[in-house]
Amino acid sequence: MRIGHGYDVHAFCEGEWVRLCGVDVPHSKGFKAHSDGDVAIHALCDALLGACALGDIGRHFPDTDDAFKGIDSRILLRRVVELVAERGMVCNNADVTIVAERPKLANFIDQMCVTLAEDLGISKERVNVKATTSEKLGFTGREEGIAAHAVVTVVNL
Repeated sequence: MRIGHGYDVHAFCEGEWVRLCGVDVPHSKGFKAHSDGDVAIHALCDALLGACALGDIGRHFPDTDDAFKGIDSRILLRRVVELVAERGMVCNNADVTIVAERPKLANFIDQMCVTLAEDLGISKERVNVKATTSEKLGFTGREEGIAAHAVVTVVNL
């Protein structure tokens, strides 16, 4: 068994929604990003890659490559799952924490777990997503962006 941790952050820009864990959440802002800006999936990708000593998301999907401009991060996650499988491993469980003052995410958490489980190829019972605030401290507290952490375990196939 191996353990991986990932972290990502994206600033806000103009928009009407943010994508988190593959779910479009209505909001008064969007993400400033090369891809769709899904910080939760980006953190999850980094956790999986880290657990398998495969570097980070920027190494595999650089923001200097136009092929990834505006890409749905679920596509990136599925590719990372393939890279993990090529190493003879599979995700055993995933735990994601989203740090945001707004939007409020409680009504979207179940769908986020379902979406991640589908892309990871594991049961929903092995995926946990939670949201917290930073008590109005820092850039998330000032509502300048959203951060996410992810922890995974991977095991041999």
